[in-house]
Amino acid sequence: MTMTLALVSTVLLLATGVGASQCEEGAITAPATTPGAMSTAAPRVTPAATPSAPALPTPGPTAVSARVVRVVDGDTIEVEMGGRRYTVRYIGIDTPEVADPRRPVMCYGEEASRRNRQLVEGKTLLLEKDVSETDRYGRLLRYVWADGVFVNAVLVQEGYARVYTVPPDVRYAELFRRLEREAREQGRGLWSACPAPFAPAGQR
Repeated sequence: MTMTLALVSTVLLLATGVGASQCEEGAITAPATTPGAMSTAAPRVTPAATPSAPALPTPGPTAVSARVVRVVDGDTIEVEMGGRRYTVRYIGIDTPEVADPRRPVMCYGEEASRRNRQLVEGKTLLLEKDVSETDRYGRLLRYVWADGVFVNAVLVQEGYARVYTVPPDVRYAELFRRLEREAREQGRGLWSACPAPFAPAGQR
């Protein structure tokens, strides 16, 4: 009996010693999964990132302020700046004609003029030039921001204008082309309203 108890005690001590040693040395590991064995744990799913539209450019340090006194059409306005009055033509875009006495009002011209009016009428804008100061008609060529909105880009993005690139004023030409492509593919504005979208000014 005594011998049996001693033997049991020895076995328990050895088992306890081995377990402690293994824990201290980090030797206890989870059993390996045999090849082909099915796991019962639910797979971890990482949600896909939702792409967001890139922000439109903001005016640079050379932009100057001007107050709108009249909206001529979808891409032309008159402003007061430094006590003088100027006509401003938006760079890089062209909207359907409404103010040219030589031509009838073009498809979506009234809508483009109305949208431009909503964006800029009566507001103080920030105007930024590219390379050229004026066009052949003496109008200032400018990129236009109203209340932080990049007006040139928004008119293209919403389908009120087409891209009209005239070198050397090409700073945002690639952006405008991308926005026009998206508007055309999604049938925004003139791209679905007009049977044959107008040709930009340089092609008329």
